[in-house]
Amino acid sequence: MAESSSNQASSMQLNTREGYQIKRRTTKLEEGQLTIQVENLVGFVSLTRHECDLSSFLRYQDLSGNFTMLDGPTYENMVRYYWVRAKIYDQNAARLEEHEKVLIDPSLGGKTREELGLKPFTKTEICSNIMGIYVTITEEVIARACRRATEGSIEENMNNVTSPWKEIVKDSLLNGNVKGKYKDMQKEHKILHKLMQECSLPKGGGVDQLSLEHKVFLHFLITFEKVNLPRYIFHHMLWALKESQEKNKTFIPYGRLLSEIFH
Repeated sequence: MAESSSNQASSMQLNTREGYQIKRRTTKLEEGQLTIQVENLVGFVSLTRHECDLSSFLRYQDLSGNFTMLDGPTYENMVRYYWVRAKIYDQNAARLEEHEKVLIDPSLGGKTREELGLKPFTKTEICSNIMGIYVTITEEVIARACRRATEGSIEENMNNVTSPWKEIVKDSLLNGNVKGKYKDMQKEHKILHKLMQECSLPKGGGVDQLSLEHKVFLHFLITFEKVNLPRYIFHHMLWALKESQEKNKTFIPYGRLLSEIFH
């Protein structure tokens, strides 16, 4: 990598809010119940030798640094420790902070966050700790770990019934078959989808079932439209954490990426 190790350490410093503490687990799951998906290394040279050259797709998306990052250790115990104590700090959590301040002192009603002694809410974060060290993950932190800028397209909160994307991806991915599956895709698109499932938007399980979100992400790749990978990853991480907290889902994605952030 071009950066010196000291510069990398400086760029990877994580923001924390003063006084914010997480004292207990946020899931009912025990650490030993959790299954971590570690992103797989990709043999692009081998794929090219087997007449599946993906370099043009990945070069356009500026993903070389991200795939280089995957060649590193995964600290599974740290990932599990972090995950069961993680809390999503979003607008709802920020409003709850304000409400709690007013409950303690009703005279503070109508005050701004600054007047309440709280920092301004600027972005959604995942907050947790590792052995007393508080670690905050944001979209920007993920971008630095992935060596990839937070730019490009993203589609979220799509309605699977009414979304116009159903017709768009039908033509670009599935040869006009709106009910098409993995088996109906071209060879290069199948490999790109497998990479996406294992490295970018992992969900656990097989690769033959494509959600609309995955189809749109893949559509961006094959049509050479820049995709906002850090934002996609962050939103997918938020989804997976909510699944663990609300539905006791034991799957943790991004084992290697989380380890890189902790490092």
